[in-house]
Amino acid sequence: MVNHSPSHRQVEAEAAAWIARLQATPRDSATEAALKAWLNGDAARRDAFERATELWAMIPGAAAFEDGDAARQPSGPNAWRAPFASLRVLALAAALLLVLGSVAWWLMDRPVTYTTERGEQEVATLDDGSRIALDTDTRLDVDYKPDVRQITLDHGEAMFDVAHNTRRPFIVAAGNKRVRAVGTSFIVRRIDGDVEVTLLKGKVAVTEVKSGLSSAAAEPTLLAPGERLTTNKDAPAAIDMPPIDTVTAWRRGQIVFDETPLAKAIAELGRYGGPKIKVADPRLSTTPVSGVFSTNDTAEFAVAIARLNGWRVVHDGSQLTIEE
Repeated sequence: MVNHSPSHRQVEAEAAAWIARLQATPRDSATEAALKAWLNGDAARRDAFERATELWAMIPGAAAFEDGDAARQPSGPNAWRAPFASLRVLALAAALLLVLGSVAWWLMDRPVTYTTERGEQEVATLDDGSRIALDTDTRLDVDYKPDVRQITLDHGEAMFDVAHNTRRPFIVAAGNKRVRAVGTSFIVRRIDGDVEVTLLKGKVAVTEVKSGLSSAAAEPTLLAPGERLTTNKDAPAAIDMPPIDTVTAWRRGQIVFDETPLAKAIAELGRYGGPKIKVADPRLSTTPVSGVFSTNDTAEFAVAIARLNGWRVVHDGSQLTIEE
């Protein structure tokens, strides 16, 4: 995650100071050694120094200064010019620092995107202490504003542990659903247009964004801990109370099926990668599947299902075919 903390601004200031120092005095072995030690201390320093170097060349007067006063050390009758040269360096360094600060604030105002590929999971800690756990094949944007913490879930599934702040609500947008929380823990899932919101603890309000020209506000749905709101295009919204261990199983690297049709179970497991599973006879696709399986062992799942039903698994390269 991009983190614009006070330490980040301090690194930018140190980079600007180094540029000023290098322009004000000739390089010697001691200066080179000190610069090398500073740069090797942190990758953020090297990035800041590179940006500062590029921005220095863009500041009006910097290039002329390098060719003039800073390129030589005054002595004798010209020694009086040294203080003015130093002031000029400080002025240009201050200008550089202002530009770096502007760039930093511009970066802070941009949404930060988090993604996981198939088979990957990630946990991100945000600037306010909130945590987001991303499941496999997930993409979301984090856009923090002074008055609101906005998250947009493009696809996939994520668990949110929200830091309490009544004056700065935490809102997750998933399709036409808006999940509003203050300090709570919940899961939002968006797969193929279907949206599920499961509240683990605290309170959330789920609102549907109406399409068209109507300005009437939709009545929010308030969830209690343990409740799950499911919406899809083929059925009206429904609320149930699934076993929490089932909903959070992916956090433990597991997936739980309870009388789930085989075709749906295969599709869900396929989100985590591994060999592709094919069912030779479409009639077998409706067979109910129950059990706890590992998300990173597709072959084990296929073999277990085949044994339970008296079928067999045929290995064909990267594909597994289940047949009678």
